[in-house]
Amino acid sequence: MRRRDFIAGLCLAATLGRAEAQQTGKVYRIAIASPATPVAKMTDNTSGDPAWRAFLGELRRLGYVEGANLRVERYSGGGRAEQFSELATDMLRLAPDIIFTTSRKLVLDLRGAKTTIPLVVMMPDPLALGVLARPGGNVTGVSVDAGMEIWGKRFDLLREAVPKMSKVGLLITRDFSASSGAEAVREAAKRGGIAVVATPLDDATEAGYRRAFAAMTQERACAVFVADEPEHYTNRRLIVELAEEARLPASFAVREVVEEIGGFMAYAFDLPDAMRRAADDVGQIREGRKPGEIPVYQATKFELVINLKTARALGLTVPPSLLGQADEVIE
Repeated sequence: MRRRDFIAGLCLAATLGRAEAQQTGKVYRIAIASPATPVAKMTDNTSGDPAWRAFLGELRRLGYVEGANLRVERYSGGGRAEQFSELATDMLRLAPDIIFTTSRKLVLDLRGAKTTIPLVVMMPDPLALGVLARPGGNVTGVSVDAGMEIWGKRFDLLREAVPKMSKVGLLITRDFSASSGAEAVREAAKRGGIAVVATPLDDATEAGYRRAFAAMTQERACAVFVADEPEHYTNRRLIVELAEEARLPASFAVREVVEEIGGFMAYAFDLPDAMRRAADDVGQIREGRKPGEIPVYQATKFELVINLKTARALGLTVPPSLLGQADEVIE
């Protein structure tokens, strides 16, 4: 695949006040990067990815208007981890005023380059990444990992939904396999006497996901636990299709997967809200606030969503006790 299929910079704009743009003529540049979402989907129009629509739409709500005082360069790693270091180099060469990314590995690459460019990040545990905002630091953003107990809770809910589960497939990338979240799932499985089947993805491509599901099927996994990673969100339709083909109940971290495309269940944070909060951080930095002065926002509200239609298609009877805990049940 050619380089431009992975890395692309497109112009989009949003501005903080047309009057200011007219007075100063200053064009601010922000680089936004996803590990897997195609550049064409990182837009605020109706064809865009919902999460990126929320982010860019919030910038617009704050007063950023296309063609005025903010130019947005978009980058995608295409799901191929080997591209991320090059992606970081390209963004740093651009020297934008702000960088926003949803990629854990990309953050580490950017920090390794010792850049002073303000970084806004959608991240897992900020302490584990060592990027917690602090006085003088250049990183802030939103953490969607509420700690080990949330990972354990998600696993326990899946185990309650599939009482006879003896093996569970853990869908994770290679980069995530040594994380605290992955370890929390393994510990929860161990406590429940459940074996874990995991073939970490080297690349979040269709071929990679098919290999992972083939391994789960071969090992006779009873269900799939989908880790909270942006690559999986980008490939959510493919994951739902593969889980359906393998007749495996799947647990997700994003409710939209269950509500919109037929995933089985999710114990989920509010992804659009998290993206809007990240956009607000961008706005604060644009107004002159230093990243180290902006606390990392921690997602604290998680909701259980269950799709009974999918459960019936899988021949699965969801226990009434679990349905009673659900915030939303899709019939």
